[in-house]
Formats: sequence, structure tokens, C-alpha cells
Amino acid sequence: MNLDKPIIQWILLLFLAFTWGSSFILMKLGLESFNDLQVASLRLVISTLFLSPIIIKNFRKIKKDQWLPILVAGLLGSGIPAFLFTKAQTQISSSLTGMLNSLVPLFTVVIGLLFFKMPFRLLKLLGAIVGLVGAIGLLSSSGGLSFENSKMSYAFLVVLATICYATNVNFIKRFLKEVNSVNITAFGFLLIGPAAAIYLFSSDFTTILSENENAWQSLFYIALLAIFGTAIAVILFNMLIKKVSPVFASSVTYIIPIFAIFWGILDGENVNISQFLFISIILTGVYIINQDNRLERKAAAKKAKLQNTAID
Repeated sequence: MNLDKPIIQWILLLFLAFTWGSSFILMKLGLESFNDLQVASLRLVISTLFLSPIIIKNFRKIKKDQWLPILVAGLLGSGIPAFLFTKAQTQISSSLTGMLNSLVPLFTVVIGLLFFKMPFRLLKLLGAIVGLVGAIGLLSSSGGLSFENSKMSYAFLVVLATICYATNVNFIKRFLKEVNSVNITAFGFLLIGPAAAIYLFSSDFTTILSENENAWQSLFYIALLAIFGTAIAVILFNMLIKKVSPVFASSVTYIIPIFAIFWGILDGENVNISQFLFISIILTGVYIINQDNRLERKAAAKKAKLQNTAID
């Protein structure tokens, strides 16, 4: 696959958006036979098994002092969100989950500014504020902002998952610069997968599999989620980001909610006009942040060019 061709880059970007946007409906289908803890555990176990060739091949490349940061990255980037998403989807729609997932880049900026010494830029802050307004509106349109509203609390689980993702992005950038991104993913699963397997096989998973006539179909959907929505998607994204600008790669965030909403509508979920309005506000915030990133890189490139000219 020649990733130097723009058409291939766009095809890969759309494939990633389709894959990640479809993850939420696959979780919902998995929950038809298994409980939320089992679906999340299956996702982690299957992903670990699928990535095992990479784990075996690259095991000796991981240094002793890298294992703990990789564990933290595995928990923040895969382990904790897997359980939060499936728990949330026992009560809220897959389309709403997909919409809320677009908050990741906004929280990446906020957490980076607060805890990881990210340079302050006014445009980034503006984008974060716009996105927050959209998020509050989206949560409100999904059931009100009263903490007594049970569905509201489940929506906040998704928000918490996006905070985990955002923290992980900053954490990896700070503490795992020397580790290949694919290895971070693979060995993160190696460290969290066994615990998920222990829970899974101590539950009534095998009983459900043998007695529920729809269980194998649900397992198939979860396997698709684990292999394509987790393992392969991360590997392809890492391939893409090496060939294109981070701005182009991160634009997948704009497209994921579209596919999530599409699958939700096909599955008979109710999506109201106000939700489209608030997701547009969130994506506007993401766009502002991405524009600031582009301007920041241009300024850095210009500064480097002037320095080189001065040296010459």
C-alpha cells in the first residue's frame, strides 16, 4: 500500500473513521448477549491475542523502565475506556456515544495545558471553550443536566472515557517518546489482557456461550470490534500519521460521529435536530484547535528557516 499517494491517504482516513464510528454499534450488538463487563473484557482479550505476533517479535525491544509507563498508557488508552464505554451503552444510544467521543481533542488541549506544560495559546483555549459549550448542550439534549437523571450519569461515563484518551495522548508524548506506537499498543494489551481474561472466564461467559443461541453472533460482533476497531485501526493510524501531517490525521475526529449517527439511525435510535446542532458546535471547537496547531507549526517552520538562513 503506497501511502505517498493522496488518494490512498484519504481512503485510509475514511476507513479509520468508518471503523471507529462503527465501534459503538458493535458494542451495542455485543451487549445483546453479554453484560458490559464481559463485552469490555472480550474486547481486551481478543485484541491481545490478535496482537500476540507483534508482542512475541518485539518483546526484547522493551526496556525495564518502560514497562510501567506502558501499563499506564494501556489502562488510559484501552483498559479503562473499554469498560466505561460498554457500561454507558447499557443506557444511552450508540449515536450519542459517538458524538460525545469527539470531545477527545478538546480535553487533550485542556489536560495538556493544566498538567503537561503545554504552551498556552489563546486560540486553543477558545476552541476548548466552544467545544465545552457544545458538550454541555449535547448532554442536556440527551436527557437534561440534572444529576438525578440516570441517563445523564451514563453519558458522563463517556466523557470520562474521552478524558482518559486525552490524558493518554499527553502521557505518551511526555513519557514514551522512545517507544514505537505499535509497541505501546501491543504491550499495553499484554499487561491488561490477562486480568480481563481472568475475569471473563470466572464469570458466566462460557455458560452464556453454550446456552444463549445468539451468543456466538454477539461474540462475532465483539471480535470485529476488537480486531478492526482496536488492533488494526491503531496500527493503520500509526502508519498514516508517519506519512501525513498530524492535522490531516486528526481530522478523522470530524468524521467518526457521522458514521456513529448513521449506524444509530439504521438501528432505530432517535436522533434529534438539537443533537446535530451541538455536535456541530463541538466539531467547530475541534476545528479551531486544529487550525491553531497548523498556525503553530507554520510559525515553528518559519523560525527554523530564519535560523538556518542566519547560520548560512
